[in-house]
Amino acid sequence: MNRVIVVGTDGSAAATAAVEWAADDAARAEARLRIVHADRSPYEIAKFSNLGPGDAVALSAESVLAEAEAVARKRQPGIEVAGELFQGSAVAVLRTHAGKAAEIVIGGSGIGGFPGGVLGSVSTHVAGHAHGPVVVVRSDPDTAYGEIVIGLDDYHAGEPALAYAFEQAILRASTLRAVYTWQPPAHAHIPASAHDMDEIHAAQCRIAAGVLLGWRQRYPQVQVIEDVRRAHPVDALASVSAKADLVVVGSQGRGAIGTVMLGSVTLGVLYHARSSVAVVRP
Repeated sequence: MNRVIVVGTDGSAAATAAVEWAADDAARAEARLRIVHADRSPYEIAKFSNLGPGDAVALSAESVLAEAEAVARKRQPGIEVAGELFQGSAVAVLRTHAGKAAEIVIGGSGIGGFPGGVLGSVSTHVAGHAHGPVVVVRSDPDTAYGEIVIGLDDYHAGEPALAYAFEQAILRASTLRAVYTWQPPAHAHIPASAHDMDEIHAAQCRIAAGVLLGWRQRYPQVQVIEDVRRAHPVDALASVSAKADLVVVGSQGRGAIGTVMLGSVTLGVLYHARSSVAVVRP
């Protein structure tokens, strides 16, 4: 049990969902779970106008960690759980752990400490800069659809995301839906025949199949659905996320997928996906 999964908590409901998600994943992967909390200064606590006089005590570092550890142990009694308190910003603490952890898990909304709160803050800063998988928990850990979604990229930069997605599919005994999107070139403003579009679509299907060929051979036990669509990648991934347990995207390279830069695709998926999202950097 050498693998370590790190989850950030701040005592919010979103953080509790992230702890539950991380505990489940630690059990599946036979990994240790480390729960971390960044202690805020009184000035930082005062910035949150919705906190009442007693909330500062309720959100003390020790109680936050103790409650999160209790949640994890109740959720998965068989895993090894440890909590650790740090001084400093949530982003800095999580990024420090990223290089040593199998994955970093954070909530998709919350009051500040670790979950995304304002999604452009903790979630995007950690997902955009930390090395390795960062999971932003957006869905109920108790709801399972049996499907993992990967935003397929035809560049080598997408291989870490593919590896992570296939591993998650194996651990969960789930189907893997590989979504590959394409859009007509920008100069194609003149109406094209349906025949031309069919030929382009067939060519894109061949590209997707080629990207997946080696991975299918490496993971023959995973059922793979090749889902090729003429659509914007964010629209396609957000659509399929409604019935997915996890959407996996890379964080650099060309976008899911064709013509859109992946940075904007990743941000769009983080904002619009209805499931949890894993952002995987090389």
